[in-house]
Amino acid sequence: MNARNSNAPHVSIEVDDVLRVIGWNRRAERVFGVSAGEAVGRPLGELVPVAGETEAWAALLVADSEEPEVRRIARPDDDLFLETWWEVTRDDDGRVVGATLYGHDITAREREFRRRGIESTMLGAILDNLELVVCSLDKQGNFAFQQGKALQTVGLTPNQFVGQNYFDLFSGAEAEATRRGMNGEAQQAVPSEVYGLHWLSWSLPLQDDELSLITVSLDVTETKRNELELRAKLELVERQQQVIRELSTPIIEVWDGVLTLPIVGLVDTVRTAEIMDNLLQAVTRTRAKYAILDLTGVEVVDTGTASHLIRMIQAIRLLGAEGILTGIHPTIAQTIVSLGVDLSRVAVFGKLRDALTHCIARLDRAPRPHS
Repeated sequence: MNARNSNAPHVSIEVDDVLRVIGWNRRAERVFGVSAGEAVGRPLGELVPVAGETEAWAALLVADSEEPEVRRIARPDDDLFLETWWEVTRDDDGRVVGATLYGHDITAREREFRRRGIESTMLGAILDNLELVVCSLDKQGNFAFQQGKALQTVGLTPNQFVGQNYFDLFSGAEAEATRRGMNGEAQQAVPSEVYGLHWLSWSLPLQDDELSLITVSLDVTETKRNELELRAKLELVERQQQVIRELSTPIIEVWDGVLTLPIVGLVDTVRTAEIMDNLLQAVTRTRAKYAILDLTGVEVVDTGTASHLIRMIQAIRLLGAEGILTGIHPTIAQTIVSLGVDLSRVAVFGKLRDALTHCIARLDRAPRPHS
């Protein structure tokens, strides 16, 4: 190998007419990790194997290369990308007797290029398939990029606003978030309503000489609609439950000054609290003298609920009325006894009729106010 090729800054490999190495410069030694002494005499395809192409180097003996070509060189640890070009060597009669292969190791550049290609492909897939809009703004707030599937939803075309100023087109919460983003403050999931759609937008500041910000706006209209529908359904269910509770515990004024509250079904602490609130308000509103709690339709209460019922009787007494219990099942009686509650001052009857008779009789005996 001549001295010029030996010290060249690029790979230089000389081969004979059967592609055996006859020259291997210092750059080739560094790139391929093989010394010149080890390389000379060996087939080029063995030292510099092109991935997936066993006869790739045959072109060296055909004609000079017209343009540099990138070859992926297969190596045990990691592939290498080599930008190559070559010159055919001929004898005095014009017969091909070999060739000189030149090359640059462009592995780092090729990997970066391919990485960017992958990123571009991924970004394209996101923009084409998700209901969002991605924009970039320059230092003055002018659109430099505007892409995304959601543009079609609002009747816009890609890059329609490029060159126009963002703040001339938009205002409100979204514009304020964008302004903060341009000042270096990232904005996360800012809700807005633009073009009749609901959006969540992210503003991401950039460290760039030309661009100041990337905005990503996701169309969440369908999600918002589902949320509103679900909320309406929940409100309807709550109203229905309230109606059911009121129907299941109706407060009836069966006689002048006498209220009765027939309780049916499962009675827990929450429901008992609601019953107490409604009953006390009814006693105050009607100025009732007696409130009959009919437990005929209740078979089981827990200890906490039983205690609550007793407090209800006490609260009725504080309002100047008398609380009366009727229809107590044996299991409820046992629970009340287990609490050690003194019912000696509480009127208890087996049937509602007996309790009503008791109340009417006492009302009849009560002194009437003088006219």
